[in-house]
Amino acid sequence: MSLRKIIHIDMDAFYASVEQRDNPELRGRPVAVGHGAQRGVVAAASYEARAFGVRSAMPSTTALRRCPELIFVPPRFAVYRAISRHIHGIFAEYTALIEPLALDEAYLDVTENRRGLPTAWATAKEIRSRIREATGLTASAGISYNKFLAKLASDERKPNGQFAVTPETALDFIAALPVARFHGVGPVTAAKMDRLGIRTGSDLRAKPLAFLQQHFGKAAAWYLGIANGEDDRPVVSNRQRKSSGSETTFRRDLTTSAEIEAGVTAMADKVWAWCEMARAYGRTITVKVKYTDFHQITRSHSFSSVVADRDLLRGASVELVRKLLPVAKGVRLLGVTISNFSQGRDDTGALPLFSASDADIT
Repeated sequence: MSLRKIIHIDMDAFYASVEQRDNPELRGRPVAVGHGAQRGVVAAASYEARAFGVRSAMPSTTALRRCPELIFVPPRFAVYRAISRHIHGIFAEYTALIEPLALDEAYLDVTENRRGLPTAWATAKEIRSRIREATGLTASAGISYNKFLAKLASDERKPNGQFAVTPETALDFIAALPVARFHGVGPVTAAKMDRLGIRTGSDLRAKPLAFLQQHFGKAAAWYLGIANGEDDRPVVSNRQRKSSGSETTFRRDLTTSAEIEAGVTAMADKVWAWCEMARAYGRTITVKVKYTDFHQITRSHSFSSVVADRDLLRGASVELVRKLLPVAKGVRLLGVTISNFSQGRDDTGALPLFSASDADIT
């Protein structure tokens, strides 16, 4: 079977880069997109801010402690959506097989690209150049023969670079990588693997399937497959979605109500950005909370009509998590999901343009 040519395009610090592009006074300075108020939250951070440890979904108060010179800029989601659609228009000139993951990233299958470029490397380079010329923003690209490796590769030359993992280099590339960097291996699984002596791709590949099944159940075959550079998932465009969600496992357990509400608000904002991009709106909101002891709770609420307003999604998500506050133990993960989408034309009169993949949009 012929190998696919897959590109993972990832915009560099997308929201923050848009703000720095549009306001020259912000260039070269630590910028956080979000609100710096008491219960504010960081939606995105520039590379200058990231150098201080500022990350998305972080409470504004924590971000300011880490970087007192941090400049907060309110988000402009309408602007981000418009730029994202422009970028997807560029993608469509090269392939019909586009699988968006969020406003700022997507998989492209360019095995048979519309421009007839002989290599995926040349295609990625041209697409990145077109994006820079059209928007003034930079993008990074990962190129490989499957989605797993393409996504890993896109992190290798950030910002404004590209990296390829070929069939000849894949096993060596994977062998040297920490398993914590593998897409699909979260912090909890990575910590469990570490306790079992699995720290790199090479360690994972060396374990028998029976051993992995004993400790990781049905996920064992997937873990062993990616350790050997195997991922048969196709790039799927226009997938019919049943839900869309965003979740984050925090580096430090959250313990205060303010931190938890800020985290849920950040997840709701990311879900809303996807809804606006896809023009898909649902009726049911679900909040997920996973505690430090891995006990997990979900709370849901269904509306009689679609949630067509960001503030409503935010408010409902916060109200759901408030039912669990205050907490007696730390929270390691928060998630927000929207589901129960309208069939055909939704209640807002908008038709879905496209859908993201089944992966989380974070």
